[in-house]
Amino acid sequence: MSDDEKDDPHYPMREAFRRAQMMRDAPPPEDEEGNDRRPFWRRQPKSMPMRILTWASFGITAACIGFAALVFLTLPDLQRAIDRAQMETLSIRVLNAADEEIGVRGRRTAPTVPLGEMPPYLVKAVLATEDRRFYEHKGFDPRGITRAMWSNIKAFSLVEGGSTITQQVAKNLYLDNSRTIWRKAQEALITMWLENNLSKDEILTLYLNRIYMGAGNYGVDAASRYYFGKSVRDVSLPEAAVLAGLPKAPSRFAPTNDLAQARYRANQVLDRLVDAGALTEEEVAGARAHPADVLPRTKEAGREYFVDWVAEQVRQAYPELTGHVTVRSTINPARQTAAENAIRKALDEMGGDRNVSQGALVALAPDGAVLAMVGGKSYVESQFNRATQAKRQPGSAFKPIVYLAALEAGFTPESPVTDEPVSMGGWQPRNVSDRNWGTVTLATALANSVNTITVQVGEKIGMDRILGAARKLGIESPLQRNLSIALGSGEVTLLELTSAYSAFGNDGRRAPPYGIRAVERENGDVLYRHEPKVEQAIPASQAHDMTYMLHQVMTEGTGRAAAPSGRLAAGKTGTSQDNRDAWFIGYTGHEVAGVWFGNDDNSPTQGAAGGNFAAVAWRSYMDAAESGQAPAPLPGAVRYRDAPIVSATTPRSGFFADLADIFNAAPKLEGRQEGNRKAPDFRVGGR
Repeated sequence: MSDDEKDDPHYPMREAFRRAQMMRDAPPPEDEEGNDRRPFWRRQPKSMPMRILTWASFGITAACIGFAALVFLTLPDLQRAIDRAQMETLSIRVLNAADEEIGVRGRRTAPTVPLGEMPPYLVKAVLATEDRRFYEHKGFDPRGITRAMWSNIKAFSLVEGGSTITQQVAKNLYLDNSRTIWRKAQEALITMWLENNLSKDEILTLYLNRIYMGAGNYGVDAASRYYFGKSVRDVSLPEAAVLAGLPKAPSRFAPTNDLAQARYRANQVLDRLVDAGALTEEEVAGARAHPADVLPRTKEAGREYFVDWVAEQVRQAYPELTGHVTVRSTINPARQTAAENAIRKALDEMGGDRNVSQGALVALAPDGAVLAMVGGKSYVESQFNRATQAKRQPGSAFKPIVYLAALEAGFTPESPVTDEPVSMGGWQPRNVSDRNWGTVTLATALANSVNTITVQVGEKIGMDRILGAARKLGIESPLQRNLSIALGSGEVTLLELTSAYSAFGNDGRRAPPYGIRAVERENGDVLYRHEPKVEQAIPASQAHDMTYMLHQVMTEGTGRAAAPSGRLAAGKTGTSQDNRDAWFIGYTGHEVAGVWFGNDDNSPTQGAAGGNFAAVAWRSYMDAAESGQAPAPLPGAVRYRDAPIVSATTPRSGFFADLADIFNAAPKLEGRQEGNRKAPDFRVGGR
């Protein structure tokens, strides 16, 4: 280096540039075979297309690595998912009052059954059907995929899948049912994780205890208990074949849906057992000759409406609740069966002639416990609960609320009222029959459901009293402030109107209807226990007066067809305009029950009314429900023949109250005989 170069300030830069050119022009380092030893990203392709291809390959590789890393980072905590797979969702098991299971909402599962405790032929059947090479592959089975593709090509349809049991565990435990590249990538990674972290027996145990088996059942033990009434440890070969055939199409092959189809599928499973060499034809011959039977279950069970009702209450009360819970309900098995039979019988025998397609029934104990509930003709055809969700016009079944308000205003069952034409702002309510009732007692007017008198009474006492009485009895549905509601124009549910009547037969006490006695976790912890909430809704004297009048409905009025055998009862018929709705709400000393019949589209029936269609069904229910029970007292239903008549203008105090107490304490007689007594001249619409 010369002195001039040392003094040149740009010399270092020029020297670096010169050396770079020398390196560029120098031949690349080569190995003994003459291959370029530089990294591929430092090699210089000789042409532009090669350069583009090189960088495109590099970009695709980087994208794949990044995608795989992102998929991996978004995977759930797999070990935690294995431990908590059964606890991530809510399963509600509902028991009746006898602690018998009547339904499950959510996942129906059972405690894990170890692989060694399952019958060997069940395990062999599952492997022969779902994954013959399970113990040979590493999570993916190219041979199985090829075989499945060939089977599908020969059949010109999708008859066989290529997923291994490990892949199905990955999909069913951790993933949703979406068909996307992202989900497939997750499935592949989870499959590899399972194969690397669990043994084959552990994977198979997970599969058999978690796979969906139809009818809400998850796992072979839950399915075995549901379909066959026994633990999976005890299933026979034909039963095992049915279970092994379910994972492919659980709903289609569920034996409760189509037993013949389930047996056909089970026979295919037996074929595969023989083809796989797991069993011989002689060993499966007995299973072919004697296929599995399942526990009898009815698809029309009305109790499913009740199960929906209480399960929804649990979900609303505990929105974050997961795991398994047991609901101990109030449903009485005998009464529930009687209710289902009564609705079915009425629709089968009278529905066609009367153009009635639907019916509902609810029965309550004095403390508000729901003893029976039927929400429609067929739960399979419609899950809409007409006992709790449908709001319909009750017609004359609403009149007892008007008459209760009249009692509060000072009327008595003996108060005289007069049948005469009524016109209010162009509205002219008429009676069903052309009979002129003249002057009758309030009790007689209610017993015979005289519309004109009811409207006159309603006008005299005022809307505030009527609406107030409805609220006291638990009517929560909105009611318009016009006198048409006196004839039942307001819409209510069957449950709330039935509950309203409960105060009449219970000395004026009423409790809100309830269907849940307790909610318990799987470990026995009690989340909820019902506490009685019985309140005095109306005075006992008014309740007794209402019972007396409603008893007359069933002995000499519109509800005679509902009178049960050998016991006191009280109730009221109801029929809406054009016979669109037929009601009967009534009670004995044991319970209150209400029935409704009509059509979901609100179309008219062919003369179905509370006094014929509904009353007959109510009696059918009550005779069956209380069969074998001793009749219970019904306070107020009967009175002493010489009980004094107190007019609506006479306060119930002092001498009259003492006199009433004396006669109420006297022996009671069936019915009521007026004799020749003359009632005070207190008339609604008096001439």
